[in-house]
Amino acid sequence: MKLILSAASLLAAVTTGFSQEQTARSTDLWQIIQSGGPIMYPLGAISVLGLTLILVYLVTMNRGAVVSHRYMQGADALIRKGDYLGLLALSNRHNQAIASVMERALHFLTNNPASSMAEVREIAQAEGLRLASLWNQRISYLADIGSIAPMLGLLGTVLGMITSFTVVANDVVSSRPMLLAGGVAEALITTAAGLVIGIPLMAAYAFFRGRVQGMISDLEAASTVLLAHISVSRSND
Repeated sequence: MKLILSAASLLAAVTTGFSQEQTARSTDLWQIIQSGGPIMYPLGAISVLGLTLILVYLVTMNRGAVVSHRYMQGADALIRKGDYLGLLALSNRHNQAIASVMERALHFLTNNPASSMAEVREIAQAEGLRLASLWNQRISYLADIGSIAPMLGLLGTVLGMITSFTVVANDVVSSRPMLLAGGVAEALITTAAGLVIGIPLMAAYAFFRGRVQGMISDLEAASTVLLAHISVSRSND
């Protein structure tokens, strides 16, 4: 019984010590953030914005947003039947990028039945270029934020160094070391925070830039296949 009580006491002491250690670490981290000065507030805001954009792009920028097997099967069956109005209706019901491209091309084709396939391809290509430009513009926000973060950190560094040099003119000699340390801490913390935010955002931009290139390739491949089927279907009519 005494052994059990001793073990319980030891476990309670370890748990209490761990909790106190975690609390101390959290307090130290918060103190470090506060030591960074006012620049830490905009840095925190853009870090939240950058994380939000990354999560949104992970969900919205993928192959499923470009083309789906279900749409391609339905489009191929309707093209074989020569039912372009049905294909236009199918494209209106889907939100993939290939559906948007085909919707523009088919809208032009149904309104201009005598148009050539070269003209239809130009319409499809224009819509594809619009979507590609939109995707690249979206991910460029990550690069912009990733560039702004180190610049804000540099601004905090300058402000911290100004604070440190201002201490030299302070008449209270006893407070100089404390004020000087505070200015240096502000300079170093904001620099580190800017880099900690900027580096992952630039890495995320590089990742999504590669993903966008893959999405553009998938869109080009899918639209080429469907337009080729339309060309064959029209030549057989």
